Amino acid sequence: MSRTDPSPDNDGVVILPPLVFLVALIAGYVVWWFWPVPIAPTAWDIPVRLAGAVITVAGIWLMLAAVVRFLREGTTPTHWEPTTKVVSAGPYRFSRNPMYVGMALFQAGAAMAGNALWPLLLVIPAIWIIQTQVIAREERYLEAKFGEEYRRYKAQVRSWI
Repeated sequence: MSRTDPSPDNDGVVILPPLVFLVALIAGYVVWWFWPVPIAPTAWDIPVRLAGAVITVAGIWLMLAAVVRFLREGTTPTHWEPTTKVVSAGPYRFSRNPMYVGMALFQAGAAMAGNALWPLLLVIPAIWIIQTQVIAREERYLEAKFGEEYRRYKAQVRSWI
């Protein structure tokens, strides 16, 4: 089974979410290369870059914590395999999508670490793509598969933060 070949028991997502954020980050830096617009003026350069480094690390930590939680719960973080349970522990207590929050933080932090406005602005379309093309499909799949259990979880925990 290929990643883009939906089976009866997967969410049917055909794009890889990390690639969405990576492409947006790279595209932002390509634009920045030709038209460098900083996030902050020179006087604020170092604090913005340091904050960006901290946010980047926080994003990586959150992504890893979310993946580890899935694996500990005995289910998969991939889109092409069946989900076996609703995970509501660890970072999933605060967000239904901590992996995507982590990816968005990574992109925003990497933009700030470079004091580059364009990759920071491109976090917005990346989030929109993830929300409309990934999360919407995941949630339909999870509601169909887990019914009331997922609807209860969805009512208690925000999608992003």
